[in-house]
Amino acid sequence: MARTRLIIFAVLFIDLLLLGLGSFYFQDQYLILSFVFVISALVPFLVRFEARKMEGREVVLIAILAAIAAVSRIPFAPIPSVQPTSFIIMMTAYVFGAETGFMVGALAALVSNMFLGQGPWTPWQMLAWGMIGFSTGMLKDTWLMKKMIGKILFGFLWGFLFGWMMNVTFIFSFLDDFSWSILLTTYMASVLFDFMHAISNVVFLLLFSTAWIKILERFKRKYGLLSMR
Repeated sequence: MARTRLIIFAVLFIDLLLLGLGSFYFQDQYLILSFVFVISALVPFLVRFEARKMEGREVVLIAILAAIAAVSRIPFAPIPSVQPTSFIIMMTAYVFGAETGFMVGALAALVSNMFLGQGPWTPWQMLAWGMIGFSTGMLKDTWLMKKMIGKILFGFLWGFLFGWMMNVTFIFSFLDDFSWSILLTTYMASVLFDFMHAISNVVFLLLFSTAWIKILERFKRKYGLLSMR
């Protein structure tokens, strides 16, 4: 387990460097960069394959959850920053673990942007949503995530963290010069949108988290899916 987590952190760190350098030097190659990110994110799964062969139905489950997270974003597209995608990623990671949450988050961003539009923001969305899943999975057994108030605080915080990570896209991809005043202005301009994302996470968690956890836990127990995560 320790070895796997070390590899995961290493992969995420490398991906972060890749996204930063790639967004700055290869602004027109965002789609290629996105697929490179997906492939590199698969490394933790390859490590798992050494210890346990993943069943086809488990791969299908990951694909289904990623598709649900991606499609759920589309009807809410007219409302800035409001969507259930973050909530679905959190619930997936809460039940099935950090690796699965990370993959579902990354794939949801890539797939949904096939409909909503690809751009330099895509790989950063993949990283941000992937990190939502990864952090949820890492903390799922802590006191914070065992209580509803903890889940709500976690979801609210990630509404802002997601926006702060996405601000890097704007700074790296669309600005020629960098200054602290531009950085401050960019982050101040995103506060309302980040707040809307945070509130939507809270609403979805309050209304649906208990039901989603019960449903996913039932599938996990009945079919023994992703039991190592």
